Amino acid sequence: MTRARTNPGRATTAAAALLAAALTVLPVATAPAAHADPVRDRQWGLQALRTTEAWRTTKGEGVTVAVLDTGVDDRHPDLAGSVLPGRDLIGFGAARGDRSWARHGTAMAGIIAGHGHGPGGEEGVLGVAPGVKILPVRVILEGSDKAREKARKSKGTALAEGIRWAADHGADVINLSLGDDSKSAHADAGEDAAVQYALAKGVSVVASAGNGGEKGDHISYPAAYPGVIAVTAVDRHGVHASFSTRRWYATVSAPGVDVVIADPDRRYYEGWGTSAAAAFVSGAVALVRSAHPDLTPAQIKQLLIDTARNRPRGGRSDAKGYGTVDPAAAIREGARITGGDPKNASAGFRGQYFGPGPQPPAEESRSFGLLAPAAGGLGALLLLAAFALHRAHRPR
Repeated sequence: MTRARTNPGRATTAAAALLAAALTVLPVATAPAAHADPVRDRQWGLQALRTTEAWRTTKGEGVTVAVLDTGVDDRHPDLAGSVLPGRDLIGFGAARGDRSWARHGTAMAGIIAGHGHGPGGEEGVLGVAPGVKILPVRVILEGSDKAREKARKSKGTALAEGIRWAADHGADVINLSLGDDSKSAHADAGEDAAVQYALAKGVSVVASAGNGGEKGDHISYPAAYPGVIAVTAVDRHGVHASFSTRRWYATVSAPGVDVVIADPDRRYYEGWGTSAAAAFVSGAVALVRSAHPDLTPAQIKQLLIDTARNRPRGGRSDAKGYGTVDPAAAIREGARITGGDPKNASAGFRGQYFGPGPQPPAEESRSFGLLAPAAGGLGALLLLAAFALHRAHRPR
């Protein structure tokens, strides 16, 4: 979604551009054998992050990732047993069973912590860190939610409050697959303070860099706050996705094109956006935290920087940060580091906090035939392709 700012109403303006596209469902036939599950076979992002190697050490056990989003379907077969009791900071809008409920949040939780389903868990979505627990915090509404007009007129501090609440209720990582990258986007003191509060408590904060790459590369918050791990999107070839915002705050990149996602309707879709990329990195951070629980958010951020693969020319670019996140390499390198003081929250942040930032260097990019995100302003930074991949269960 494009961002949940302190006003929950504004947070819903494009909260589900993710679902704004017409979803013409074209089911793919169920594979004849479990090992040929069409959903699992299309999860190229797991191979890109070399998760199999990282899982030799950990699958994220003992770590809690807070997903600040539109809610999470705790009954989804790919997430059953992995979702903790959370909090709803919106208080109105779509409820369980409605088409406009928890779609984006469930998709992000699946990328982070999906464990699949079936006799051996061989069907459905497998997350980057299938051993973690998800702490859902509802801070935005889906763009298709009929209550979004009411939300626009209401006032509140949902995002800042959600960050603080998650930090106080056991989160080790906070995933913010949301942001405001509109022309009017600006830093919010309350949100910034909430981010710094979480970092000082030892909680890593990961955010989408923005989907404004074809619409002016406007600065996106909360990605631009100091200490945040800001994530840009690349395709399966490691090429910067044209929609992904290029800005000085980019830390690392991750898969954000043709990403398989789970949905409360029990279908699977392919989506694209920096929302998905941020969720991949939140899963990677969870793996590092599980392997090295004494490391601070600043140390983990620096580990991701130092161990990133496919570095851009010159070592860094606004388009891809320091390269593609590599949790396996970060886990190995983390064994050489002694844990520090989490109050040194902004260590590892390079460059100015706010302002125009450096101009992005020329870098190869390609368009992959999808329209630029329809979401300007606030909401989800991920759009769905207009087809379903596979039905795990009959839709309700």
